[in-house]
Amino acid sequence: MVLLTVGGKGKGILIHTLTEGSGMPLSNRTTPANGSERDQVIPLLDNVKVKTNKRGRPPKPLKVLAADKGYDSKDKRAALSRRGIRPQWPKRLWKTKKNKGRPIKISVPGFQQERCFPWLKKKYRRLVVRWERISACFDAFLSLVTIHIWINKTI
Repeated sequence: MVLLTVGGKGKGILIHTLTEGSGMPLSNRTTPANGSERDQVIPLLDNVKVKTNKRGRPPKPLKVLAADKGYDSKDKRAALSRRGIRPQWPKRLWKTKKNKGRPIKISVPGFQQERCFPWLKKKYRRLVVRWERISACFDAFLSLVTIHIWINKTI
């Protein structure tokens, strides 16, 4: 299961992260803080490439994408279903509509998908304060942080 999380806003930037079920980051993307979160789902999925140096059948693609209800839209659900990915996020309810059917049971607690950002904020202060004003430098540091988290997990 892959989870989509959004980091806290700070200094006019928003960090979007695609994480696995245990909270390890797979892909990151930064946008201005006033941008739309929903537009970043498909580019984040395109950044994740699983490569193996083995012959044979390639690894299986993602099957489930979990997120909060801020990502709910008909366009995103249709785009994910064309890719064969089942979105597992609650539907946004309007005041005039009643909830029909059984509610979606989220199998991954919210703390697991939000676990990535306390790691980033505790260990890597440069991401919180953002001393870099050039977005390419900030994105490069964010990529280095992701690599460092994965190396520390495997050791």
